[in-house]
Amino acid sequence: MSKEQTSREYITKKKELGEVRIASDVVAAIAALAATEIDGVYSMAGNITNELIGKLGMKNLSKGVKVDVLEGVVTVSLTLNLKYNYSVVEVSGKVQEKVKNAIENMTGLEVADVNIKVAGVEMENQE
Repeated sequence: MSKEQTSREYITKKKELGEVRIASDVVAAIAALAATEIDGVYSMAGNITNELIGKLGMKNLSKGVKVDVLEGVVTVSLTLNLKYNYSVVEVSGKVQEKVKNAIENMTGLEVADVNIKVAGVEMENQE
């Protein structure tokens, strides 16, 4: 059912003066940035950390994020690596809230679900 994005998909929102088209990559990038800001999140799937995001650019941001839109309502699925010694349930709840708020505030789109898949647990480097 999931297809690879070979061409950009857009979410269209009708406004008084016309329409606003938001690429699904942009929604995925917002979700990834919001998720990596939460304490306890080590990285997105594929080890994309907040520090690497600035260096690698937006193309790599959507790795580990899937955005589905049905009738103008967004569902986001994130695959994360969490830091060791953090509560999976607590961190996941904070990520869900942060991602939902970020997408809704920045795009005006309604977010129905933010699904979290924990792919791994990482030890922080101790120097």
